Amino acid sequence: MTTLQTPTPATTAYPTATARVGTHAWDGERFRYALVVPRDARQSLALAWLILGMAALVASGLFSVLLVLSRTPQLQAWFALTNFFRVALVVHVDLSVLVWFLAFGGALWTLSGGTRWQPLAWCAFAFAALGTVMLCAAPFVQAAAPVMSNYVPVLNGSLFLAGLGLFGYGIGLLCIRSMLTAAPVGTRISPEGALRFGLHAAMVATAVAGMVLVWAWATLPKGLDALAYYELLFWGSGHVLQFAYVLLMLVAWVWLACALGPGLRLSPRVLALLFAVALLAVFLTPMTYLAYDVGSIDNHRAQTLLMRYGGGLVIGPVALAVLWSLWPMAALPLNLQALRSSLLASLVLFSAGGLIGFMITGSNVRIPAHYHGCIVGVTLAMMGLTYLLLPQFGFAAPQSKTAVWQPVVYGGGQLLHITGLVWSGGYGVQRKVAGADQVLRTSQEVWGMGLMGLGGLIAIVGGLLFLVIVLRATRNRTGAPA
Repeated sequence: MTTLQTPTPATTAYPTATARVGTHAWDGERFRYALVVPRDARQSLALAWLILGMAALVASGLFSVLLVLSRTPQLQAWFALTNFFRVALVVHVDLSVLVWFLAFGGALWTLSGGTRWQPLAWCAFAFAALGTVMLCAAPFVQAAAPVMSNYVPVLNGSLFLAGLGLFGYGIGLLCIRSMLTAAPVGTRISPEGALRFGLHAAMVATAVAGMVLVWAWATLPKGLDALAYYELLFWGSGHVLQFAYVLLMLVAWVWLACALGPGLRLSPRVLALLFAVALLAVFLTPMTYLAYDVGSIDNHRAQTLLMRYGGGLVIGPVALAVLWSLWPMAALPLNLQALRSSLLASLVLFSAGGLIGFMITGSNVRIPAHYHGCIVGVTLAMMGLTYLLLPQFGFAAPQSKTAVWQPVVYGGGQLLHITGLVWSGGYGVQRKVAGADQVLRTSQEVWGMGLMGLGGLIAIVGGLLFLVIVLRATRNRTGAPA
């Protein structure tokens, strides 16, 4: 069995790994969950996927600046951005959700998988990277009408659609290769095995999303207008991808919590069972496609019910176990404080997004408030896990006050952002519009959208801080604070 190398003080590694790969120690009923970055070809491939996700996050942040300015009262008049709003929104959503989340998943699936089929693995990455470049370039190269379909909005032009297809093809190859090389969990599930099972579950959910997407594409009726076509095309697969994102977030929560304390009072078998419950709704999705036509209201309603009741069953128990492991709050070194800030901010934002979901009535800006909270919750968990993984990739660990406050700034800005959207949504401000199209009639609507804009700008600062911290860490292999 391969023995882990003890990190040098210069890397300031986090105390997550135990003595040997595949074995983890627990204290009484507390279990320590962690994975280790392998010292082989998987490390460079996982790092490539992480860099791709970070690049997508940078590009989405640039487009988000245009979004915030185009919807903020007083500022929107300074910029002729109303026509570009929907174009920027399409690219921002696809980069910040689809590309960032699945590229991060690619990094984790690479780390937890085997070493076989490496050429296929690099081909998958190449297709995904080329597709991402095409998505970013499309708005500036080819004029195309934005289609605001749910989950995956598109620019209805050949370059953007080709980029989206290449990225999806790369992710499909990634899932196939990961399934072929997945390490067995075993009958006696260890803490590491339970985490691997969670990652495998997210990978399977992504593969099912791809299968459902192809199913919808093959069976959709001809002659639909663009909005109806893409809405139906991505409706089922978009719902399934939400399960994959949640599973990745839950793995990150458990991993981060164990880096901060003695472990979770949640056995590996129970944790694996919770991950399996989340997969149940995923496996029910193809059955709804067998039972109902793709374009029927019954199929539409079935996907909504599966997401509402299927994913939420496992989030609460894992969140409670994570919070219990953190109590009482103890003094921590700076590097661990950054992890705790990320974890707590993720828990708060995801919970806020979930609660807002129960307040939605009609089609207004409460809907983006709901999914912004949930999406940002996933993003913050991935940010914290990025901080955790950097030393294992051989880089410096973020251990500065800036790193501690970055999740607070980003999460706090996003909390203001969604609060403004909820406030404005209560007065009927519509979603997916900007500038004069918002028709802000009352001072309450103006103040609500103003708060949204202020929170968005603060969140952009927090996102930029994250990128700066990671870049400083990757440029420094000597261990100085990042």
